[in-house]
Amino acid sequence: MSVQFQDTQKSLSQTLNDVAESVTGESITLRQLLMLVGEQGLLLFCMILIIPFLLPVSIPGVSTVFGLLIVLIGIGVTLNRLPWLPNRLMERSIKTADLRPAFEKGANLFARLDRIIRPRMLALTNNAVTNRINGLALTFSGVLLMAPLSLIPFSNTIPGIAVLFFAVGLLQRDGVFILLGYAAMIGTVIYFGALALAAIAMGQGISSLIGIVPSFMSVL
Repeated sequence: MSVQFQDTQKSLSQTLNDVAESVTGESITLRQLLMLVGEQGLLLFCMILIIPFLLPVSIPGVSTVFGLLIVLIGIGVTLNRLPWLPNRLMERSIKTADLRPAFEKGANLFARLDRIIRPRMLALTNNAVTNRINGLALTFSGVLLMAPLSLIPFSNTIPGIAVLFFAVGLLQRDGVFILLGYAAMIGTVIYFGALALAAIAMGQGISSLIGIVPSFMSVL
């Protein structure tokens, strides 16, 4: 099933409000959700997918699925073509009761963004080379979002912020948000690196403790 988009001049928040009003029934598939997004399309779809990771709302079991979709969209941006989105993922259904709180809070977030985004620093968004690089950065941020660290504070939030900034920057030709996206992506890498070093240090500490116990017992 192909995705068709129509022209629109709606703001991000208005588009999200319209999508929320169009969501009916007990559940909706990701394909139906993408169809409702409209012309702003795949990049706005990315922004909708990361709302649960930025705000205190809960949509269970979506980190890997949403992260993978963002990776595929990022690859599409990099190659400048409509990405391949697996039917198995796109037919994944989400309860509308879980979506509505996310949309309500997401609309408030998007409304704040609408007031500050505008085309600027166009050298970062207006040529094929930079858009390919930005697409790769969006893809990498999606990979970071998929990291199995959801129980660790901010492990989804920071890469989610990077995805949001890249999507806004690419969609609205705003180079400032592109730079913010790179900052959030680098911050994620540093944070994950710090977590890895802490885990290694903890493992070494436990190993040392295990080695001390037999020595202590032999003295007794």
